[in-house]
Amino acid sequence: MQSSPAIRIAFQGETGAFSEEAMQCLHPGAEGVPFPSFEKVFEALGSGAADQAVIPIENSLFGSVHECYDLLRVHDVSIIGELKLRIRHNLIGFSGASLEDIRVVRSHPQALGQCRRFLRMHLSSADVIAAYDTAGAVRELAQSGGPNEAAIGSTRAAAVYGLEILEAGIESNHQNYTRFLLLSPKQEMPPPVPDIRKDWKTSIVFSMRTNVPGALFKSLAVFALRELDLFKIESRPLVGSPGNYRFYLDVLGAASDKPVELALDHLREIASYLKVLGSYRSGKTQE
Repeated sequence: MQSSPAIRIAFQGETGAFSEEAMQCLHPGAEGVPFPSFEKVFEALGSGAADQAVIPIENSLFGSVHECYDLLRVHDVSIIGELKLRIRHNLIGFSGASLEDIRVVRSHPQALGQCRRFLRMHLSSADVIAAYDTAGAVRELAQSGGPNEAAIGSTRAAAVYGLEILEAGIESNHQNYTRFLLLSPKQEMPPPVPDIRKDWKTSIVFSMRTNVPGALFKSLAVFALRELDLFKIESRPLVGSPGNYRFYLDVLGAASDKPVELALDHLREIASYLKVLGSYRSGKTQE
């Protein structure tokens, strides 16, 4: 009997990226399908080139990945899972290189920001250059770099591309976690229940009517009235409408839970726009 093919999961970056590590934690044995940009990841999910996708949405040291928030709104995908992954950054270079040798450091802007203290203290004279991906920076170093260059990336990236870790754990704060979301082209909603599932959360995006006094307060009150906890609120500017915003919320419970369903119905009455991005079980933390 033939075994079923492995699920294909799109991620941004190259082999050895932290997104690939998150993918393997969420779906061990899945086939990773790398893409050069977040936009391409979403397009792959929509076209069927991938069955699911993994994207980073926020980092505990460097904040939200705003591009991914915007892409969640405009693409027809659903969040079906999440994972909080401990991020360990390493300074990677050629065998025998020392910190005194390094004149150029490349990595993704998020990684560079998360290692700002180390770079300032130990490599203040080096040129810091942004790359589109941590693993991509390591691959580029292996293919065309020299002994006075280094990249910041994962332990796996160093092994995959045959380089050495010059300094391990160089993130500014070791409480460095990135929250990843697992996406599907279709929503997987649990059956309705009268109560609130304490181990589920629902993510939404909405914008308010501009001519309603106290609109934000009234929008949040629909959850408070039903004693629903909010895990997060994130605002993004409305393009072409200065001073106005969209709001992303994570709320306790599944969208099919009665209290959440009532809150969302209430919010639709006072919002100019509302989209449910997905309902999913609260994710684990991978150390």
